[in-house]
Amino acid sequence: MIVLAMSILLLASMVCMLYFSRKAVKEEATLNAQQTLDGTISRIDNVLLSAEQTAGNFYFMMLPHLNQPEQMYKFSRELVESNPFIIGCAIAFEPGFYEEGKEFMAYYHRTDEYDPTLVRSETFGYSRYTQQAWYKQPIQTGKSGWMNPMSDVEGVTEPIVTFGIPIHQSGSEKPIGVMGIDVSLKLLSDVVLASKPSLHSYSILFDGDGTYIVHPDTSKLFHQTIFTQEEYKTEDGLKEAADAMLRGESGYRPFMKNGAKQFIFYKPFTRLAVKGRSMETLNWHVGIVYPKEDVYGEYDNLLYYVFALAIVGLILMYILCHVIIRYMLHPLKLLTTSAQRIAEGKFDERIPASHHSNEIGHLQDNFRAMQQSLAVNIGEMEQQKVTLQKRADELKKAYNDIKKADRMKTAFLHNMTNQMITPAAQIDKDVSTMFASTTSTDGILTLTEDVQKNGEAITKLLNDLINMSEEEMRKEDSYENED
Repeated sequence: MIVLAMSILLLASMVCMLYFSRKAVKEEATLNAQQTLDGTISRIDNVLLSAEQTAGNFYFMMLPHLNQPEQMYKFSRELVESNPFIIGCAIAFEPGFYEEGKEFMAYYHRTDEYDPTLVRSETFGYSRYTQQAWYKQPIQTGKSGWMNPMSDVEGVTEPIVTFGIPIHQSGSEKPIGVMGIDVSLKLLSDVVLASKPSLHSYSILFDGDGTYIVHPDTSKLFHQTIFTQEEYKTEDGLKEAADAMLRGESGYRPFMKNGAKQFIFYKPFTRLAVKGRSMETLNWHVGIVYPKEDVYGEYDNLLYYVFALAIVGLILMYILCHVIIRYMLHPLKLLTTSAQRIAEGKFDERIPASHHSNEIGHLQDNFRAMQQSLAVNIGEMEQQKVTLQKRADELKKAYNDIKKADRMKTAFLHNMTNQMITPAAQIDKDVSTMFASTTSTDGILTLTEDVQKNGEAITKLLNDLINMSEEEMRKEDSYENED
């Protein structure tokens, strides 16, 4: 009963501990996710800010040389070489700026985001640059800004985001051209994903149309949006999370992917406010996806360890309690056995002295003293029983002797009586004859002699009887004196 109560108390404590531990793990995971989101936003923004500052520096260096077309190629190449995050730079002007009716674009780009080799090109994609968004938007707005990944430029397969700066000539309000710098989404993804918050987690970034800007699967960049994913159509959790992200909310949502539970933490992408920086709204959204194992993996392992230790602990506690209880109850078991043997009549059962000073030890000592006292009393009773049995045997023997003597007396008296009958009958006959009138004197003398002779015989028998009675009385007196 005690072990059961302790087990229930231990299990209740474990459940409470695990409940609050899980709550703490969830709160810590949420806090870590928020910190990681802020760190992810900061790393992305650092890349963008680095590209913006590089572009701004070269822009002001370029302004004095706008009338030198060859210098545009130089600035384009040096700008790309100066910043590893930038994979391409295009400096394009309005048609006819240098030559009547002709377009001009100085464009240098890397063949690979990690290859330092630069390639000079006269075109960007297959269409005219004046028809492309990266050029048209700064020309129309007259403002610098980032443009979402371009999917409308035919012939461009490299996923990029472009920062466009309208070029203004002194004395002209209308832009005369655009400086566009390209940042590789693959490179941006690698930079962000290089600092993984956990083993299996990853970060994502997409624009207001759901187009991926950062994703661990680079095949989804530029080619897929969050709305075209199969999980978006089948998983309500992911759909709710995507819709909440597009609404500019912050929070997290659970969802299922490939049969495994995952969590996505999200918040809007915000840029650091820097003096002179264009702070247009990008409408980008950043999220971090955590598998459940990364959030609760250590907790689940702890849960298994705790349950294993609890089971082992309960087993050890049961064994220890069993051993201790057996040890503590051993004197009681000994007393029970001794009491049973005493109840069976074995009053000389030996009970050892107790080495315990508790109540059971005192009970064993008292029971031992009682058994010793009982053994002494039973021994005395046995001795008295033997004595009484001996006296009973003597009395029985004496009784038998008395009965035998009585029978002998009866037989003796009967014998003597029989011996006295003949003389008494003869005396009676002689007396009857003597009183008859026909008896002579001689006959009377003879009869008188017979009567005397028979009387003496009877007297002799009576004397023998008297002597024997006196002898018996003397024997009885001697027996009484012995007792």
